[in-house]
Amino acid sequence: MQMKEEGIVFKESLFISIMKYYGRAGLPGQATRLLLDIKSVYFCEPTFRSYNTVLSILVAGNCHKVTPNVFYDMLNKGISPDVHTFGLVMKALCTDNEVDSAYSLLRDMMKHGCVPNSVIYNTLIHALSKGNRVNEAVKLLEEMFLMGCAPDVQTFNDVIYGLCKIGLVHEAVKMVDRMLLRGFIPDALTYGLLMQGLCKTSQVDEARALLNKVPSPNVVLFNTLINGYVASGRFEEAKAVVYDIMLSIGCKPDVFTFTILIHGLCKKGCLGSALELVYEMESNGCKPNVITYSILIDGLCKEGRVGEVGNVLNQMSAKGVSLNTVGYNTLISALCKDGKIHEAHELFDEMSSKGCKPDIFTFNSLISGLCKVNQMEAALGLYHNMMVEGVIANKVTYNTLIHAFLRWGEIQEALKLVNEMLFRGCALDEITYNGLIKALCRAGAIEKGLGLFEEMVRKGFVPSNISCNILIDGFFKAGKVNNALEFLREMIHRGLTPDLVTYNSLINGLCRTGRIREALSLFDKLEVEGIYPDAITYNTLISWHCKEGMFDEACLLLQRGVETSFVPNDVTWFILVSNCLKDCQKESFSAPFNV
Repeated sequence: MQMKEEGIVFKESLFISIMKYYGRAGLPGQATRLLLDIKSVYFCEPTFRSYNTVLSILVAGNCHKVTPNVFYDMLNKGISPDVHTFGLVMKALCTDNEVDSAYSLLRDMMKHGCVPNSVIYNTLIHALSKGNRVNEAVKLLEEMFLMGCAPDVQTFNDVIYGLCKIGLVHEAVKMVDRMLLRGFIPDALTYGLLMQGLCKTSQVDEARALLNKVPSPNVVLFNTLINGYVASGRFEEAKAVVYDIMLSIGCKPDVFTFTILIHGLCKKGCLGSALELVYEMESNGCKPNVITYSILIDGLCKEGRVGEVGNVLNQMSAKGVSLNTVGYNTLISALCKDGKIHEAHELFDEMSSKGCKPDIFTFNSLISGLCKVNQMEAALGLYHNMMVEGVIANKVTYNTLIHAFLRWGEIQEALKLVNEMLFRGCALDEITYNGLIKALCRAGAIEKGLGLFEEMVRKGFVPSNISCNILIDGFFKAGKVNNALEFLREMIHRGLTPDLVTYNSLINGLCRTGRIREALSLFDKLEVEGIYPDAITYNTLISWHCKEGMFDEACLLLQRGVETSFVPNDVTWFILVSNCLKDCQKESFSAPFNV
């Protein structure tokens, strides 16, 4: 009030300077507060300049959600924005994935007397291309030309990235042609994006041809091609690029080049060669990084050579390289698969002490390992701990625990977890449903299992052979043969094609209820359907023929199978030999009475 009475009025430029100071000090909230108080407290009329200053500070400070609020406050106070204002707000909205809101602002600019410039279009094109909306980005690029705004190479690169991301590589190639026609020269990023797109769609030879057209290819472009060859299983060609091309033109391989090759060797199971390549890269002055070592550890674990991982860890320690979360996860997973839960838990505890935060993969590996060795209480404890640590359980977590309880027949405990899964917004998938249906069928609650199956279908799941086979098997085990056959007919009507597992369940179910002739008819139908019977099919029929005292027919069935390339296994011979012995014992027992 004293300022007003004394007629003291501060210039807007002073407040803008103070706002900028707050921005440099990392205090965007203070800058915003000052903007809101500038008129009511300091009696200074703010213009678009003050608002643009604060909007710039908010965008730089990642306060993207607040930025639109300040903009709408500006409009409510009747202050006209300029093009820069719109650019800042649209950048904030795009960063916050509010691309539609930013797009609508583009159309509102004209109402405020503003004409979009290249910055505005580039901001939107970048966001649309990144968000898999490249078709809209292409239309905006066309509009950009019509509005007389000049794009730059980065504009085209954004569109090329978007096209390659959704697999439209040939459209991306056409976009490069358009660049050239308009006088733009593609840069290394342009070629890199195209090569990456070609390699991802297994067009490695085309990527190689493109690289040959690049005037001065750099190591990044070579690495893209090498990675494409390795991903396609063409390791020798990847190696040739390094030793025959890169080195010949004086392009020195970097840590990523060697790491890609090491990954390729590990994929092939050539771990000795991979280790030798590590020594070679070191001799060339290229230090392996945590990714290099993590790939080696993963390769050793996959080959069952977990014991040798210690040597790699010692090398890492000697070079001051620390294991990251991915490396820990690889080791913990391998130890859990080997049943070495105690060692896995020790590594888990070590992670936190080394400043490495366990993620969902860490917890899932340990929970799976504990479930495999039937330590359900510890697995549940870990599940609750992960929630405390802020790690959100996913479908893998729940399915692992649910299936473990179901294996033990603890259906109620499994259902508790199902309820918790739904409560936390994690929808049931087919794996969850199939596990529950199987457990209910095993417990004789076939109708409940069928009810769950129908619920699954209502929720949009397409019935799979796995689900149907579980129910058909359940019906037969419950002695409901007609229900099983009726259910199968209904599934075929819905478009399901029975597989060998389906037929094996049907054959076994018919045999169990004494309908061997029908089972044989079904067996004959397999050939018509183009399905080849396996050992389970033959063993089921041979076993039931023997049980019914039809040993000769069982032998004829075996002969028929061998003639059509069936190879009997241990179970086949055990069934026949044991039944043959039984027949011999019966004959020897009855012989004295037949004298």
